[in-house]
Amino acid sequence: MKKYISILFTVAAGLVLSGCNKGHDIASSRSITVTASIGSMTKVAYDGDKSAFEAGDSLALFAWLGDKTVISKDLVVDNVTNTLGTDGLWQPKTQMLWDNTEDPHYFMAVAPARAVKSFTADPYTLDSAAEKYQESDLLIAINDSGVTAADNPVSLSFEHAMAKLNVNLTFRNQWTEGNPPSQTEIAEALIGGIVATAKDHATIDYIHKAVTATGEAAGVAMNQVENVSWTTLMVPQEGFRTLTITLSGNSEWLGGNGTYVFTHSADIPLVSGKVTTVNLLIGRDQITLAKDGISIVDWAEEATIDGKVIDPTQLLI
Repeated sequence: MKKYISILFTVAAGLVLSGCNKGHDIASSRSITVTASIGSMTKVAYDGDKSAFEAGDSLALFAWLGDKTVISKDLVVDNVTNTLGTDGLWQPKTQMLWDNTEDPHYFMAVAPARAVKSFTADPYTLDSAAEKYQESDLLIAINDSGVTAADNPVSLSFEHAMAKLNVNLTFRNQWTEGNPPSQTEIAEALIGGIVATAKDHATIDYIHKAVTATGEAAGVAMNQVENVSWTTLMVPQEGFRTLTITLSGNSEWLGGNGTYVFTHSADIPLVSGKVTTVNLLIGRDQITLAKDGISIVDWAEEATIDGKVIDPTQLLI
């Protein structure tokens, strides 16, 4: 008799465990997880341009059903912060669940995570300071392929919303005047700062990854990589033409302290996900474009200034 009772308990326990495992599998299949990369595989980071996200990075995720061209107000996932762990997995602040297993889901994500006030005209203010590089380097991902629970994890490929501006300076041989007779190399005056005159406010249309500059032009302070190389993030826009270069801290013989204003005859392009490099030649009485002038390339193609990798940890502020 005891033998039969023991068998019955064993079978019952097995059924309970089987039911628990089945429930766990169902719960797991309902959870949304993500993988994330950066489309051009570069990102502004404090130890150079990165090929991937780093532990501690965050993104805000949104998901919806229905029309993939319009982010619905009835969201399946509503601004859930996901943080990348040291194990390489994105951990959501709260559990994210599929609405159902059959219907296609559409996804939008923004990194770093932020409070999104509008999907079509979200206000954005650029902070060009070096310590705000990662925060200001707004990244957007859209997955509108129609993902279902069977496709989990959801793949997210991010693109830069901002533009990037580099300025490189060279000097005419006028700067050697007054040097000791042994001086043969062209002197390099000390640069106190460079300011770009441009709009630093914008609205973001996430579904179209579109940035619209707003407000009036302001002075956007650039960050010093080295004396003659400067860089900053910029709001994409038309109408940008003016750079102001301040020389300071130079020896009395150089006589180069002062302010130089360069205004280009046409717009200097600032485009989302692109790097614009302006090369300027400075004389004592004028500033002009250098021979290599202005160039614009994809962010992925640009990782150096004047042959040197840009390392924001080395920015001189």
